Amino acid sequence: MQITPKEFKDRFSELMILDIRTPYEIEEFDMGGIQIPLDELLLNLEQIEHLKNQEIIIVCFTGLQSKIAQKILEKRGFRYLRNLEGGLEAYLSL
Repeated sequence: MQITPKEFKDRFSELMILDIRTPYEIEEFDMGGIQIPLDELLLNLEQIEHLKNQEIIIVCFTGLQSKIAQKILEKRGFRYLRNLEGGLEAYLSL
């Protein structure tokens, strides 16, 4: 499931965001939320385990890596995951 950049912008203040970009990418544009790079996601599941039954918006730059993260988390029981369609690239071009 996805969330459009417009809906993301409209609901930004109420969303639980999981940013899976690298620390370098986050340094360029930090939007807050929980920050766990994709390659460290499995090692750090305990940081988000308590959010299994809450809506989480997964964000990367283009939307491709966040789809991968979404599949990983779904297999681990996370139920309400949404991927930012087009990633931050689409959001920033609004």
